Amino acid sequence: MRTLLFLAAGLLLLAAFVLLARLFSANYPAAAGWATAAFVALWFVVAAANLWVGVVKAGYSVTEELPILLLIFGLPAAAALLLRWKVL
Repeated sequence: MRTLLFLAAGLLLLAAFVLLARLFSANYPAAAGWATAAFVALWFVVAAANLWVGVVKAGYSVTEELPILLLIFGLPAAAALLLRWKVL
């Protein structure tokens, strides 16, 4: 359930970054690139923090948490790159 909540949060955060990119793109043409890069960097920090909490607080090993990190980071990041390529 926690993984689904993180995925939903990532997609909502992506929507906010896309909205900001669309708002600023009229005056600042590079806004889409900056928004995509900022989202991917921020989301990696959030996903890495989730891995750290899983290892330190919940007692999972890094090898158990690594696939979750890849899922939590990979899906929203791939969606951001796809949106940047097709929409923005």
